[in-house]
Amino acid sequence: MYEEAFQYAMNELQEYYKSQNQEEIFNIWFLNSDIKYVEDTTDSITVSVKTNFLLQMISSKGYLSELENKLREILNQSNFKLNCIVDNSPAVNNTEIQEKIEIPEEKKSEKSNEEDKIETPEEEVKESKKESVKILKKHPLLQEEFTFDSFVPGDNSDYAYKASLAVAENPGKKYNPILIYGGSGLGKTHLMQAIGNYIYNNGGEKLKIYYGSAESFTNEFTNSLSSKKVHDFIDKYRNLDVLLLDDIHFLDNKKGIQEELFYTFNALHGKKAQMVFTCDRPIKEIKNMTDRLVSRLSNGLCIDITIPNYETRLAILNKKCQLLNKQLDPQILDYIADNIETNVRDLEAALMTLISYSELVDKPLNLELAKTQLKDIITNSVENVSLETIEKVIAENYQISVSELKGRNKTKKFIIPRQIAIYIARKITEISYTELGDEFGKDHSTIMYNYQKIEDQIKVDPILEQKIDLYIRQIKSYKKS
Repeated sequence: MYEEAFQYAMNELQEYYKSQNQEEIFNIWFLNSDIKYVEDTTDSITVSVKTNFLLQMISSKGYLSELENKLREILNQSNFKLNCIVDNSPAVNNTEIQEKIEIPEEKKSEKSNEEDKIETPEEEVKESKKESVKILKKHPLLQEEFTFDSFVPGDNSDYAYKASLAVAENPGKKYNPILIYGGSGLGKTHLMQAIGNYIYNNGGEKLKIYYGSAESFTNEFTNSLSSKKVHDFIDKYRNLDVLLLDDIHFLDNKKGIQEELFYTFNALHGKKAQMVFTCDRPIKEIKNMTDRLVSRLSNGLCIDITIPNYETRLAILNKKCQLLNKQLDPQILDYIADNIETNVRDLEAALMTLISYSELVDKPLNLELAKTQLKDIITNSVENVSLETIEKVIAENYQISVSELKGRNKTKKFIIPRQIAIYIARKITEISYTELGDEFGKDHSTIMYNYQKIEDQIKVDPILEQKIDLYIRQIKSYKKS
């Protein structure tokens, strides 16, 4: 249905890059990636590329998003989705498997019955390989690389990993709903889609499995209202077997869609359909979420994912290299793991930058070269973070204005974010107590008291510590954007 639109979008992008004298970029990342149309649905197109490495690269560099936006523009559909898979045709996979594990026929005939018994472990390997092929079945809404095998659990995520696996093995029975929360890029979406992929690849081909963001859920509901097709929307979502809804913090202050999700939740829970949600914070911290929806979402298992420690970060990098069939000097991996402490997404971005550079210039990497290539990604100092940025981020999180944050109102609503802003400013910048006093209209000793107040609370309140870590990541991202 949309194959012509896909070809038209590719041609449009090629003309655009030509006009910018950047046709070489188009040739490298679009033509050489061999992006091919596979199939479509009413609101999506699935395309394929030749290797997992190319998929990672064109995604991380934003070229898939560029193609998706062009398709949306051509089709005049703001919610249109582009799915991309690695081209794993059955014939190629079966050939590769046979080459690796089959015994030539002439050698088989020479073996005795006793020797055939010795081959049993190899037969088990063959069966194991077949299972690997099975897991490659692609659900149109899920990314096939998001599996439990490709996730590296650590102290920060082991509970979420095990709970997600338990849900996947017993959908609708073990824990329902499950809510995974934490900062951006820590693995929430990976685990959510791993649940969907596991169910789909283990007898769930005929189940109605939906994965999408809360934003797309909202937009689809809004469009159904304007087109008078609300019944179609209700029929679609309330008859699901598995609902995977990402980023539900987007529903903050959206009463209408919250009400619709509430009724959808009740309908699915009544039929024991599995529900999985993700959020960037504990659900009870979303200020403008209705109490009854918060109650429903909190009624299952709520698990947080925090920032991975050094050992987990290094394990993630090694796992990624293994999946990509790439080898990097252990010193380089150590350097990345030691210097990027934010999230998994940033770790992988640094790794892919180095692999891409090495392959494109056909030059082996050493530690010094890696440091040069990552100088814009890895920053050991945050001295350029402005106080204005800190104030904006904290004010936005607590839904107050910057002037209220800096004001003299002594109610709890304003005191806590004010103290947190002062604490973070002292923690990650070189701004002095005196300068903070000038900014907040307070004397030196009051600023010190506010800082110490938060520092003492962190020692006994791990939730507050996680919040502040999240705010700091947001501040750093705000600075980079």
